[in-house]
Amino acid sequence: MTVKQAIGTLHLWLGLGSGLVVLIVSLTGALFTFQDEIRDATEPWRLVAAPAGWPPLPPSRLLAAAVASHPGARPSWTTYSGPGRSAMVYFTDKAGGSYGASLNPYTGRVLHEQNLHIDFFTIVQDLHMHLLLPPAVGEWVVGGASAAFLLLLGTGLVLWWPRRQQERRQRLTIKWGAKWRRLNYDLHQVLGFYVAAGAFLIALTGLLMSFGSWLQAASLVANTGRHYPLEETPPTVRELPLARAAGRPLVDVVYQQVRRLSPAAEMVLIGPVASPTQPVYCLTYQKALHYYHRDEYYFHPASGQLLRALPHATKSRGKLLGDMNYDLHTGQLLGLGGKIVAFLISLLSASLPVTGTLLWWGRRHKKPKRQPTPASV
Repeated sequence: MTVKQAIGTLHLWLGLGSGLVVLIVSLTGALFTFQDEIRDATEPWRLVAAPAGWPPLPPSRLLAAAVASHPGARPSWTTYSGPGRSAMVYFTDKAGGSYGASLNPYTGRVLHEQNLHIDFFTIVQDLHMHLLLPPAVGEWVVGGASAAFLLLLGTGLVLWWPRRQQERRQRLTIKWGAKWRRLNYDLHQVLGFYVAAGAFLIALTGLLMSFGSWLQAASLVANTGRHYPLEETPPTVRELPLARAAGRPLVDVVYQQVRRLSPAAEMVLIGPVASPTQPVYCLTYQKALHYYHRDEYYFHPASGQLLRALPHATKSRGKLLGDMNYDLHTGQLLGLGGKIVAFLISLLSASLPVTGTLLWWGRRHKKPKRQPTPASV
């Protein structure tokens, strides 16, 4: 067996083993790329009028309104999504159901309540990331298929590469008028070549989201081996917290500080008070629905005292790479044009397992050539 034949065998079995997962992940990824645009067009409660000079209500008011009809509910994140957009409060009720309430951040009125277990894009996201399996299992299945897809792209490029320069043009064009076997071969080979670079980037950034150790390794490489402990480990909660101002809810104390520290941020996320020994984690984003340019803050869970600030401008290259990962994965880093490119790459990537399987099936069931009938004597 030659080296190229061995690569071809590896390409075949990797494709057959991971093809179904790659197909599902690629299709759901293509759909999820435009989830914000689709939601804005189909969910009118996401947009509200922003009164001039009227500041949003503090999070305690939004939390109280969101859980008013759910006694005993446990709130988690509160999200201010930007000017002209509704705020979101996520919570879990006593029965274990997960909900997201959309509120007018200027009046506190509940506009819509969504059961996240049956929300379409929540299901699409779970299918994309975990195949609807338990996260601990699904991450490994999707991550393994994504790693296999990276190898498929590399081995596919080796198999595509023409031996002679004059064959290169043939490998770059599709013969649309050919028979279905030849057309399927061209679709697999030519489209695979054109999407290889973009599909590699999307698959790699997806792997970085699935496996924290991969992201840590990539950050370490970007930082040329240097460690930044303040970015890598959350702060510890001090034993003797400062007393909080009387009558002021903790989330309001935290929110006021976040707004003061990041005054230009459009989107603000206030984390839950999960434990008296864990700091309250908050994030701000410079642009609504964009996740790269962000400041991070940690606050004491009893006093609301600022424990650590990680402004975007002071972060290391490795930390910035991690912050950029989602927007790279979805193409959002380059705006609408980048999202369109990511959508097309994901859609074409979904076709590769189909055309590859048909190629293998066709070769296994190829009709033998008819032998010529010997002339009668």
